[in-house]
Amino acid sequence: NITVIFINNAIYGMTGGQMAPTTLLGQVTQTSPYGRDPKTMGYPIKVAEMLSTLKGVAYISRVALSKPAYILKAKKAIRKAFQSQVEGKGFSLVEVLSTCPVNWGLSPIEANKWLEENMIPYFPLGEFKTPEEVS
Repeated sequence: NITVIFINNAIYGMTGGQMAPTTLLGQVTQTSPYGRDPKTMGYPIKVAEMLSTLKGVAYISRVALSKPAYILKAKKAIRKAFQSQVEGKGFSLVEVLSTCPVNWGLSPIEANKWLEENMIPYFPLGEFKTPEEVS
């Protein structure tokens, strides 16, 4: 039993802004200066959807931090993930959509707007597997 909190800001921000597995199509990074091209760089990986298909998974959800209401939902999802772990139900993951204003070249307000307009449509919020499905 393990719980993973995966911060998805669509970029490797701690190392200078390189393309990540979740970088969106067309998104410009230090290592994709013309934007992510699916022909040469592949498509962004939908981690929550992919992991929710595996055996031994108890809880998978995707949340965002761009609005106060989303933050409350994120807290509930994280609590539910850890509760699943404590109860020995299996692997849990909460994918947290977050911003990277510095490497995105945006103000914090613009970054939240960009997340909502670009990331949430590609990475929809919600629960992908719940402990009730596993029981």
